[in-house]
Amino acid sequence: MVEDGGGEEEAEGESESEQMPAAAAVPPPQRWNGFLPGKEAEDGGQAALAGGGEQTAEAEAMLAAGGGRLETRLSRRRLAVLAVFSCYSLVNAFQWIQYSILSNIFAGFYGVSFTQIDWLSMVYMVAYVPLILPATWLLDARGLRLTALLGSGLNGLGAWLKCASLAPDRYPITLAAQTVCAVAQVFILGLPSRIASVWFGPTEVSTACAVAVLGNQLGTAIGFLLPPVLVPNTPNDTNLMAHNISIMFYGTAMVSTLLFFLTGVVFEEKPKYPPSHSQAVLQTMPPEDYSYKQSIINLFKNIPFVLLLVSYGIMTGAFYSVSTLLNQMIVTHYEGEEVNAGRIGLTLVVAGMVGSIICGLWLDYTKTYKQTTLIVYILSFIGLVVFTFTLDLGYLIVVFVTGGVLGFFMTGYLPLGFEFAVEITYPESEGTSSGLLNASAQIFGIVFTLVQGKLTTDYSPRAGNLFLCAWIFVGIILTALIKSDLRRHNVNSGIMNLDVKAVPADSPAEPESATLKIQSAL
Repeated sequence: MVEDGGGEEEAEGESESEQMPAAAAVPPPQRWNGFLPGKEAEDGGQAALAGGGEQTAEAEAMLAAGGGRLETRLSRRRLAVLAVFSCYSLVNAFQWIQYSILSNIFAGFYGVSFTQIDWLSMVYMVAYVPLILPATWLLDARGLRLTALLGSGLNGLGAWLKCASLAPDRYPITLAAQTVCAVAQVFILGLPSRIASVWFGPTEVSTACAVAVLGNQLGTAIGFLLPPVLVPNTPNDTNLMAHNISIMFYGTAMVSTLLFFLTGVVFEEKPKYPPSHSQAVLQTMPPEDYSYKQSIINLFKNIPFVLLLVSYGIMTGAFYSVSTLLNQMIVTHYEGEEVNAGRIGLTLVVAGMVGSIICGLWLDYTKTYKQTTLIVYILSFIGLVVFTFTLDLGYLIVVFVTGGVLGFFMTGYLPLGFEFAVEITYPESEGTSSGLLNASAQIFGIVFTLVQGKLTTDYSPRAGNLFLCAWIFVGIILTALIKSDLRRHNVNSGIMNLDVKAVPADSPAEPESATLKIQSAL
């Protein structure tokens, strides 16, 4: 691994370039999966280059205009960027779950209904859907650094506003504060695949995306564990309860503020050198050739992405619904086992964290995106069926095991969906595709939670779970129909270890060749 700005290697690269013949032949035309760098495909991204000389010359001229010589290197800063993002994503997820895990305590403290406490969690889903398009536009138009600062900054602002709600009559203040945190989430959830693509090489990009997703899951797990320890139920001593809540709120606010400053120090728009050939190609795209509106249109014309959009929404929405209603399902069959219901939820999340990392590593090793996605989808379906029909057997240990298996596959699917979307939509923005996937998940999550909750209340947990099983089966069919066109991977493989020579447009007939030398430091 070579750090940014390594003078010795840079000098070596220049020496190699000087040894190239001045009149070297232009290499054969390359297929770019339907996209010219800096130019959209005419049919919304589905057309393929036939390798015509004029188009190839245009692509090469653009590459040459991008600086004459680009190198791919891995920056050590990428690890710090990933760590800081994962940490403030963790805090955001922690703030989402900290109310619902203490719903009886906060309902008593603020003197409100359980439904009003539930809204402190539901506001995250409600805020995401209308704000995702403006957020992804901001990511594309203003860049990664500003989006990261907004996410971490709003996260800290919401945490400090909660510190002003430490009185029984201040529920509206805590709702407003949680709404600010919900807006922060919009600038967080779409970044994992963008950070992975911009900062990490092709052999580690899926693992990096999985680690970024892992931060959010870890925040949920800590949210199951820490709040009950910090805020024990003291219904007869409101002052003590307010003091305990203040410890949680002020601690969260201070950590969020520290992470905001770290974000300002660590985050840069992009590394000095692109980490992969696909990123090197994208960096040659003139800004005036990019249109956010056209990018959205291209994505919705991309049939494989539309199929993935729906299937991802089904799977992730089902996971949200199961997580939300888990307590209700458990206590229906195991009365008085609220504590174990929380532990089962923790088991589900922790198993999912392990699944995310394993799936990310597997993708980096095999690049079998569709096959892995389909297998995990099928195993999630089987896991939910087994969970459904063993829930009422009377053995909590069985529920722990089946819940863990279900979480392993359903949560392990999250980074798979992100990375598969980036592959089949390259070179469209990673933030836009991820944002649309998350919006789909939120919409399905709201609908599934309402319907499954109604079925569980009126009939039984089995009826609600069978409803989800039917939808996940539909998701399996949709996933099987997705065409596996790995555009980013093909670009990384197709120009690996090649010296691409391009002639500037204003050069004479027999010019001194301009060389775009792409060095792999992976």
